[in-house]
Amino acid sequence: MTTAHTAASEAATRGAGKPGAGKPNAGKKKRLRDWLGRRLTIAPGEALPQRRLFLIPTRFGLGWIALVAVLLLFGVNYQNSLAYALAFWLAGLAMVVLVRAWRNLLGVTVELQLPREAFAGHEARLQVILRAARPRTAIGLVLDAHETTLPGLENEASARLPWRPGQRGWQLPPTLRLESCWPLGLVRAVAWVQPTDGLLVYPAPLEAAGAEHRQLGAGLDATDFAGLRRFERGDSATRVAWKQWSRSGILTTKVFSVPPRQQLWLDYANCRGSPERRLSLLCARVLAHHRAGDHYGLRLPGLELPLAEGERQRRAALEALGLFQAGSTGGLDQ
Repeated sequence: MTTAHTAASEAATRGAGKPGAGKPNAGKKKRLRDWLGRRLTIAPGEALPQRRLFLIPTRFGLGWIALVAVLLLFGVNYQNSLAYALAFWLAGLAMVVLVRAWRNLLGVTVELQLPREAFAGHEARLQVILRAARPRTAIGLVLDAHETTLPGLENEASARLPWRPGQRGWQLPPTLRLESCWPLGLVRAVAWVQPTDGLLVYPAPLEAAGAEHRQLGAGLDATDFAGLRRFERGDSATRVAWKQWSRSGILTTKVFSVPPRQQLWLDYANCRGSPERRLSLLCARVLAHHRAGDHYGLRLPGLELPLAEGERQRRAALEALGLFQAGSTGGLDQ
């Protein structure tokens, strides 16, 4: 028995450092969350149905219930008709409030618009659009710890809520909560909206990357003018031919021939630190080179992005960094 116990202890010790070790119920908890999510939440674009709307009494509502109970007991014990009348009037008013609070959210349609881009650990803005066929009053929106209230909703109203993704890669925004305590605050009508579309979150730009970027000689200005080409969205404003634009009214961009020594390669292997630090450093350099209008390429284990410039190159580089799998580093983390 002692030998078996020792072997089991050693096996547990070996497995403690493995992903998922010590969490035998992780799969059950995930299935439970998924099951509750399917039955408690709605998807964006759906009108809020009856079965997904919940009424929760507030503290004021609980006090209201206690007051009605006290009045009823007083009326029963002392045969006081005034206490009966007041208790039934308060109870009837509470029923009206329940119906009004329930109808205030019933049928509301929620749409979510994701931000154009987001960086891990940095604040992004999620736009929430509410639509309703009839007027609504005082609808609260809660995303994580951030809350805002729409005082009135005629046909359509919108609000922008902050969201701070914790890590890079494909991420789903957190569940959005709709709530309303209108009209008297006795109950809180609550509904949850679960986003279905994810957003590719880019690595957090490393704050110290700017100094290192300058030390590596990035962003050197090319001096050999090669000509003009039509302006493309994302071109640096410093390379726009403003004099030609003032004469012709057509936006063009100056093109320079870049000597071989100025071909900028952002290489994962040349960075130091953990995989996430390397990606954060490369992300900051991509942003800096794009602002400077440089030609740059990106080298990651198993991926090479050719030299280019402009918005398309910026987006391709950031997407490659956001999707990079650290397990494919091939031992570069040493």
